[in-house]
Amino acid sequence: MVTQKVILLGGGGHAKVLLDALRLLPVDILGYTSPRQSADGRFVADIPYLGTDEEIASHFDINVKLVNAVGSVGLPDKRAEVYARFKQWGYSFLQVIHPSAVIGTGVRLGEGVQIMAGAVIQPDTTIGANALINTRASVDHDCQIGDHVHIAPGTTLCGAVSVGHTTHIGAGTTVIQGVHIGRRCLIGAGSLVIRDLADGKKAYGVPAKEVSW
Repeated sequence: MVTQKVILLGGGGHAKVLLDALRLLPVDILGYTSPRQSADGRFVADIPYLGTDEEIASHFDINVKLVNAVGSVGLPDKRAEVYARFKQWGYSFLQVIHPSAVIGTGVRLGEGVQIMAGAVIQPDTTIGANALINTRASVDHDCQIGDHVHIAPGTTLCGAVSVGHTTHIGAGTTVIQGVHIGRRCLIGAGSLVIRDLADGKKAYGVPAKEVSW
């Protein structure tokens, strides 16, 4: 079997986490991209710096799969932008599933989905392309997660929750069963979401309340 060759797009904190996961998978890591090379080299001690995103697009075979290493602490717009740009250039993205993650029956995962260490995805959940289910997050049965969503570390989504495209749900948040969160929403860390949230809203608190941007 031919080992899949991959490139990390990004050299920051999320890239470190992905790199640990990738080293547990049957892939060949060619290197990473970044607007500039790491100053101290600690992250990339044995991973070559390959150049900027644009340089990768012009020099590498499209059979090499990409791993989107752009994280987010707010709306994941940059992550979505990187994904869309490389898709236009003909590349595809690798799903990264940490071996310690638990994936239930009937789960459907889009292209480039990342499920990090200790995460749990329960049966019949759908997760859209380029979504990130971060460390020890829990997504219960029948949830619908849109494209480019970031479910931050330690978050809990109860059953049948839906989350629209390009939404960020902050670390340690709990969303109770059946709640709908719209597109491009931002939920602050540690919140308790007990009511639906329309597109483009920002909310935080216990219980979560809408606030202005």
